[in-house]
Amino acid sequence: MKLNRLILVFIFLILLGSIAYADGESNVYIVPIKGEINRATSNFVRDVLEELNRKEVDAIIFEIDTYGGLIDEAQKIKDQIIATNIPTISFVNNNAQSAGVLITIASENIVMSTSSSIGSAETIPNTEKVLSMWRAVLRDTARFRNRNSTIIEAMADKDIVIEGLSDSGKLVNLTGYEALELGIADYVSNDYDDILNHFNISTSEIIEVKEGLQVKLAKYISNAYISAALLALGFIGLVVEIFTPGFGIGGTVSIICFGLYFGGNILAGNSNWTSLALFLIGLILLVVEGTIPGFGLPGIGGIIFVLLGIILAMDNIRTGIISLSISIILTTLVSIYLIKLGYKIKIFDNIILKNQLDKDKGYLSVDNMDFLLDKNGVTISELRPTGFIEIDGKKYDALSASGYIESNSQIKVVKVEGAKIFVRRV
Repeated sequence: MKLNRLILVFIFLILLGSIAYADGESNVYIVPIKGEINRATSNFVRDVLEELNRKEVDAIIFEIDTYGGLIDEAQKIKDQIIATNIPTISFVNNNAQSAGVLITIASENIVMSTSSSIGSAETIPNTEKVLSMWRAVLRDTARFRNRNSTIIEAMADKDIVIEGLSDSGKLVNLTGYEALELGIADYVSNDYDDILNHFNISTSEIIEVKEGLQVKLAKYISNAYISAALLALGFIGLVVEIFTPGFGIGGTVSIICFGLYFGGNILAGNSNWTSLALFLIGLILLVVEGTIPGFGLPGIGGIIFVLLGIILAMDNIRTGIISLSISIILTTLVSIYLIKLGYKIKIFDNIILKNQLDKDKGYLSVDNMDFLLDKNGVTISELRPTGFIEIDGKKYDALSASGYIESNSQIKVVKVEGAKIFVRRV
């Protein structure tokens, strides 16, 4: 009997603990969406939502601070937010520009911080086809969340005129209080607890989700300025390696920088493995060119493939060309500096004949007649002023240094300039 009671008490304690554990798991999660919107951002939000959808969660607050990014990835994030059954709040804590507008209006509720802004959602490139598609996505999302779709579309299309708000040729951009007044936002606050109280959400704990290393790395490396710096360091390291014997720090730096450049942009969704493959093919062709004499098709093809791979790795061609141009200029300056220091490019050894037959090493040119200086001979033809002479039984062309000299006259070599022999009558 006592044993049965103990078993019942034990089961009760287990159930009580389970209930307490479940209650403790019901929290509000802060999910950051900051910096450039790219594939890494989209994957981060997807992974977080997949995990939270399996938990008891009171609400998710997406803390947004972005100037935009890739439209395709922003649409993925929008779909992921709309698909969740967890109450969602977009908290614009500074900026929600461009693609950030779509992500912001995807949540059920929108809160602006006191110093925030939202708008300027024009696409790049701003072609009619792309803009029409983008406006449709914004309009559909705004209507789904009962927001003013005309104002949202005016953030993307400067041709939309809203009396008292925007003129033709101007994109709509709203402050936090303007967004609240126009119904784009539901509340203005800088405090999480205040936001939750406003929407009557009670929770046991507010948990901030941290971005993983992959997300942070992809965001930093895919930045145009960082990409340009990595490219420059990669090329400079390659140049240093070419100028110095053996494999050393130059080659190591070059591999690391190019690896970060392509890896970061692939993670960010700016490119795929095709760009890296083109780059590697280009390097292989350049190595082949360096092993054979002359400069031909492998060298030209290698340069083209390397440049294509680098440009295609960026999110747009214009940014890629700018980054590449900056890196080429810096690399050229470093190369000039190394040449001035006396370094020689090893790869040119197979293209340029570098061996010299120096006089100090015992080599003499067939045209060098210095050995005839001060020797005596005889003319075997008239010198008018040129003709033929004979010295030690050998015939040479000569020039008279003292006017006309008859044939069979005794002469002496008085000056030699390369292959020219000057003689005087003895």
